[in-house]
Amino acid sequence: MTATTTPALTDNKTLNEVVNCLTENIPLPTQGKCEQRNIFEILIRAATQRDSIENTTKVLKNVPTSNDIRYHLEKYSDLGSLEEALNKALQSRLPTGIRQGQQKIAIDFNLIPYYGEPSSLEAPYIYRSQAKNGTCSFYAYATVYVIKKNKRVTLAIKAVQQQNTLVAIITYLLALIEPLNLKIERLYLDREFFCVPVIRWLQALDIPFEMPAIIRGKHGGTKQLIRGRRSYKTSYTLNSDKYGSCTFPVWIVCTYKNGKRRAHGREFFVYAVYQVKLSLHSIHDDYRLRFGIESSYRMKNQCRIKTTIKNPTIRLLFVGLSFLIINIWIYLVWHFISRLKRSTRQVFSDLFTLKQMLEFLRQAVDRSYGVACEVYLPSG
Repeated sequence: MTATTTPALTDNKTLNEVVNCLTENIPLPTQGKCEQRNIFEILIRAATQRDSIENTTKVLKNVPTSNDIRYHLEKYSDLGSLEEALNKALQSRLPTGIRQGQQKIAIDFNLIPYYGEPSSLEAPYIYRSQAKNGTCSFYAYATVYVIKKNKRVTLAIKAVQQQNTLVAIITYLLALIEPLNLKIERLYLDREFFCVPVIRWLQALDIPFEMPAIIRGKHGGTKQLIRGRRSYKTSYTLNSDKYGSCTFPVWIVCTYKNGKRRAHGREFFVYAVYQVKLSLHSIHDDYRLRFGIESSYRMKNQCRIKTTIKNPTIRLLFVGLSFLIINIWIYLVWHFISRLKRSTRQVFSDLFTLKQMLEFLRQAVDRSYGVACEVYLPSG
């Protein structure tokens, strides 16, 4: 295949797109020699290398010191206002077609390990969960994500606080995407949301959803649903001493391992399903689409600034920036690395991978400031 003579995208244009998105939606007041664009470009450069601000300011020439950068970042003092600005930025760069029609969306938690004793500022944002990476304490971020080929983007993010219930988190995230006027074809949830309040609330809102059931009980509970040799549908009543009970449809899928991972025999999957127009035999494969949100978390880790800062507001900024870079990458691919062909859009996503975008951003910043090539000892 021959290439066009005019580039569809350049590294400077890529950098400008990210910086413009930040300045439009998350403005940062500056003073002295520090300019807003300089700070954002340093943050972007640190994100592309998964590096710290401290090391990035040492690598680049003619840039503010790391102390100057942190001083200005401390101006983001209100977490709620920053969260609102980040969500506005995430929704400002969306591929065509997201804002209309029915969409499959997923909601999940992204947990970042926390170590040490939290201060009074941090404590409200420390989320307790199952042990992982040597800790049970985490910074938790709930995200809502669109599952669509070539258009998988994060629509909103929320920093989870201890006081937030699962119903409150879902309600908050769904309210954030209301301005997009999209309709929820299906909502995919993790088994962590399998509880009476969430299921009852989604039924009240009449939102179609899929989520795996937690297998409990020795003879009763959801354990009793695993029987026989065939897939089937039934209803189940989930009871809670605190919240009462609710009844909902469950679909039990029976599959055979057939030597996969050297295992044999039957395997059962139990799903809580509501108002989903699918066949029983396709529900298992359909739910696997939810793992797209897990992929977004792994991709986010490719461009998250390395930090030991404990301030929850600044940490939210760094996490939000990583999701924003991924959204802009999808946006650029859809609008610049594609073309219309017979009333459909042909996307050449292999020509501009996320790794290449990060390299574009890095080299554009390095060319603008220059990279330190010498080390000098202090005089005297």
